[in-house]
Amino acid sequence: AWLSWRWKAPVITAWSTPGAALLLTALPGTPYPEAVGAFLAAAAIVTLVGVSGMFDRLMRLFPPALAAALLAGILFRFVGDVVAEAARDLALVLPMAALFFIGRRLFPRWALLAAIAAGVALSLGQIHAPAAGSWQGLAAPLFTPPAWSWSAFVNLALPLALLALTSQFLPGMAVLRASGYDLPARSPVTTLGVASLLTAPLGGHGVTLAAIIAAICTGPESHPDRRRRYVAGLFCGLLYIVLGLMGGALAAWVLLLPKALVVAAAGLALFGTLASSLGAALADGEHREAALLTFVVAASGVSIAGLGAPLWAMLAGGLLCRLLSPVKPAPQKAAKAAAR
Repeated sequence: AWLSWRWKAPVITAWSTPGAALLLTALPGTPYPEAVGAFLAAAAIVTLVGVSGMFDRLMRLFPPALAAALLAGILFRFVGDVVAEAARDLALVLPMAALFFIGRRLFPRWALLAAIAAGVALSLGQIHAPAAGSWQGLAAPLFTPPAWSWSAFVNLALPLALLALTSQFLPGMAVLRASGYDLPARSPVTTLGVASLLTAPLGGHGVTLAAIIAAICTGPESHPDRRRRYVAGLFCGLLYIVLGLMGGALAAWVLLLPKALVVAAAGLALFGTLASSLGAALADGEHREAALLTFVVAASGVSIAGLGAPLWAMLAGGLLCRLLSPVKPAPQKAAKAAAR
């Protein structure tokens, strides 16, 4: 909420999803106090990267067309999953999609909400009441004293920091840049690194920039006026407080919904953003091939050496962009040529 207010941009934050996936394999063999110490170490690394300005220099080397292609590649899987779910549950997904596209023509601001409402109405017979005792009251923070371990630092802290920077902050900033919000990366990276330091003793493995939710909040569906979309970030912050207090009960309710409904809602919400990102990525003739390569690698979802597709997409597109860029003459040679 503060970042959105400070920069008047929808700066959406979230827990690190790749980091959570890493914990599934790393936590069982790590004592919890040592894991908390690793969370603190990872947060300190991210904070140092933000304060030093290294992340800003990295973003300046990444052309806007490649940033748009990176975002499109990340979103493609979510939109494509709608088609896969339609093959499995056509009676639910097809009416949702039809109402969404009709709504885009007749009532664009409410098209997504109408599609979700239709999906809930069609799936009422598949939703069962939660089991007794699912509501355990409001959640409360639980402090755990951190413990240091070189093993946890190498196996948990370093991968968490690398995943946060490459799989969350990089696409998160790409979303903001592709949507026309040119804020310095130093501010969110440093601020969220400090937030991660504060939440690590409470079990938080890292607060980062969001990409998928941000793609929704930065689009025209959030508000026709780009300058007013920062309000979405304020409300997102307030909703996170509610989710934190009642997260267990809300998660139990969401898990009762059919998978096809959740997938269709997410894919339809990102449809317009995917279209605009692809348009921006391929409109630049100078970087078109590099942007296409960035999109293909990001959309593949490949993971090599534990590093996700966004990082490899950035490296592949950046290298091809450098390879295909015309060689500029040295300043002295250019001056002599001009003099002649």
